[in-house]
Amino acid sequence: MAWITCGRAIVIAFLSYTVYIFYMLYLLYYPEQCVPTSHNDRCLTPLLKEDTKLSLQIYTSVESRKQPIRKLSLLYKEENFQYNKAFATSVNVTLPSTVVKNGSLFAHIVIYPYLEIRDHYSVAYSITPLTRYIIPKANTQHLLSSRAQSTTQSRPKSHWKRTINIKFVTEQFAFTRNQFPAEIYSLLRLTNNGHYLPFLHVSDISQTVRQLEAINVNSTLKLLHIDYQPISVGSLKFWVTMEESMKQMRKLGFSDADIDKVKDIFSRNNLKMLLLTFVISILHILLDFLAFKNDVNFWKGRKTTAGLSPTAVIWHSVSYSIIFLYLLDEDASYLIIVPLGISTIIEIWKLTKLFKVTVERNRGHWLPSIKFGKHSKKEQESDSYDLEAIKYLSYFLYPLVIIGAVYCLIYNSYKSWYSWVLHSLVNGIYAFGFLFMLPQLFINYKLKSVAHLPWRAFMYKAFNTFIDDVFAFIITMPTSHRLAVFRDDIVFLVYLYQRWLYPVDKTRVNEFGVSYEEKEKLHSD
Repeated sequence: MAWITCGRAIVIAFLSYTVYIFYMLYLLYYPEQCVPTSHNDRCLTPLLKEDTKLSLQIYTSVESRKQPIRKLSLLYKEENFQYNKAFATSVNVTLPSTVVKNGSLFAHIVIYPYLEIRDHYSVAYSITPLTRYIIPKANTQHLLSSRAQSTTQSRPKSHWKRTINIKFVTEQFAFTRNQFPAEIYSLLRLTNNGHYLPFLHVSDISQTVRQLEAINVNSTLKLLHIDYQPISVGSLKFWVTMEESMKQMRKLGFSDADIDKVKDIFSRNNLKMLLLTFVISILHILLDFLAFKNDVNFWKGRKTTAGLSPTAVIWHSVSYSIIFLYLLDEDASYLIIVPLGISTIIEIWKLTKLFKVTVERNRGHWLPSIKFGKHSKKEQESDSYDLEAIKYLSYFLYPLVIIGAVYCLIYNSYKSWYSWVLHSLVNGIYAFGFLFMLPQLFINYKLKSVAHLPWRAFMYKAFNTFIDDVFAFIITMPTSHRLAVFRDDIVFLVYLYQRWLYPVDKTRVNEFGVSYEEKEKLHSD
């Protein structure tokens, strides 16, 4: 057996690419400084010194271009600006009539030399929108009521951004003139003496659609949170690079809703949390791939389904399909949707192996015929245990699902009847779907064995489930899906208990007609 297999080659390539990404992030976050020499002047040094005194002024205007001070409305000021200390504050903003009538409003953030507030004398100047145009979310309605009808607006409306994130570079960093970073070149401003002015950047990467507030005629007073952070040059390069990546995603056809799912990861503005999310995401993708690969290999080479629960396989294919449609309807994160979509395809493919489906072409007919194979005695024995377990579960499972669906129909609002059916099915799956994993436990108990299970794929899925526990607090997903993640942990622990309780019988013949002891004997010979 060759040491390098296709699966191992893919894993090695994936891990190598991951190491490369970490290396590039390290170079991005920790750039190399220029070392000044007495022979040449190849370094760009900052104008800002450690003892420099500055003043901060924040204005509002309906204009998106630089304006004289007299045309701006003062919103917030710090005469003795302590720029080395982070702070957060809130101010009330009175919206002009043009903004209330679906207009735009902009914040002009200006940093001046201490108490020298005048036009064309700023140290740093940045303009950022305080509003954003989006199409309002579709309204919901009580489906049993004929009075309320959902109205979907296709015209974008102005929405209020509740927070502005101001980032100011305070690091005393010297750049090499002919090697200035391309990521922040657009922010570079030079003085006549050859120094560069401090970098002021307003980050929009943590602004998501959920945080926006609709502007209407009755809301002329809005609350604005100002979050200021002093950062390093490496941090500035990182945030600017991430924002450019979002713009590239939009050019590639990603919608604002898709991009906001990625932005939601950055909403905490914590680089350590971002790094943790990145590591967990990579580990999750790797384990998903290994689980898919081993699951497919197990079913591809399996000749019998003895010991496996047909109900569990059928239920998985149906439930995965329903949950996949539900997550699409809820605009969940693609970190959840994509792996689940692949799992759905695999679960549907398993049905063809379960029912031993074969496709044959008949002469004289252009349509192929589909035939189903017969089950052996051992498979019929497993099927009888499976039906027995399902009979006990059905006594209280189906009534609970129906009661839950009727309750939601009476007391909750939905976009459409399709949305209600989808939510009712998914709530039933999340609340009671794990019960369909119990017939497999029952079959294991009756057979006093777990040798028929795909344990390698199972363990990858188990590890991924515990990773999902961490994901549940980091990325965007519906609450019911978040609770279901913790529910699966209990079932996996029971499977592990059965693995310990029923040790592998080395004399048992597997589905290929070979026992472990015979296999070892052949290798020794």
